[in-house]
Amino acid sequence: MIEPEYFLPGSAACHGCPAAMCLRVILRALEGKAVVVVPASCSSVITGVYPHSALNVPVFNSAFAASAAVATGIRAGLDFYGEEGEVVVWAGDGGTYDIGLQSLSGAAERGEDILYICYNNEMYSNTGVQRSGATPYGAWTTTTVGGKREHRKDVAEILMAHNVPYIATASAGFLNDLYNKVRKAREIEGFRYIEILAPCPPGWRFPMDKTVEMGRLAVETGMWILYEVVEGKMRFTGLSKVIAEGKRKMKDIKEYLKLQGRFSHLSEEDIREIERYRDRRWEFLKRRANEL
Repeated sequence: MIEPEYFLPGSAACHGCPAAMCLRVILRALEGKAVVVVPASCSSVITGVYPHSALNVPVFNSAFAASAAVATGIRAGLDFYGEEGEVVVWAGDGGTYDIGLQSLSGAAERGEDILYICYNNEMYSNTGVQRSGATPYGAWTTTTVGGKREHRKDVAEILMAHNVPYIATASAGFLNDLYNKVRKAREIEGFRYIEILAPCPPGWRFPMDKTVEMGRLAVETGMWILYEVVEGKMRFTGLSKVIAEGKRKMKDIKEYLKLQGRFSHLSEEDIREIERYRDRRWEFLKRRANEL
């Protein structure tokens, strides 16, 4: 039997776009039973507007700062009329880490029954590759032309403090892992958050046929860590679990950095600083997993 498609061909996505790739997987995991809220982002362009949307599900394009609030209203409306279906926010890191953080935090604190998914390409891609709160140390953007000098914040960790029932990280390099986490999230009631590392070829400056490879390398080098937190209990997942258990060593971080033009200016000291930050993140998350 041919599975139905909910992400239709002919969208405005770039070749190799991780957002299009991952959204296709997510809608399959939800079996198309979803209303998708999209704040200002690349996906506003990719999905298009009625009657020419690339998504074969209802889509609401919201203001940049309001996606979680809009999703809250849609959830209330569906509940009032007795309609089933998942209300999904599909937002970039600009609309999650920065401009939309207040409505995201409010919906999480209230325990709204929505699934919030951030596709994190570590910059404001749609408006010309500007720095966001998710941009990593050393990365070139049009507003950090010499390389960003601050490390990124972590919204998944911020949401841990909100005590929401489900948090997970995923990567465009491991689509089966993403599919399974969405399937798991749909069975949980309350506020759920999934963050996907979404390597962007134009913004990260790598060839468009390397998106999946880049998503895998991020995990293999420990620069992106796969885990989930269920009712406060954290565990590593996938390849990150194997690394955490000492069954596999991380690859050299330079393998990941050298393929991206946005890191081509890094000094050896910059690379050492990125390695130190990566190691601190691992130690922090290992302690958290062991404490729970």
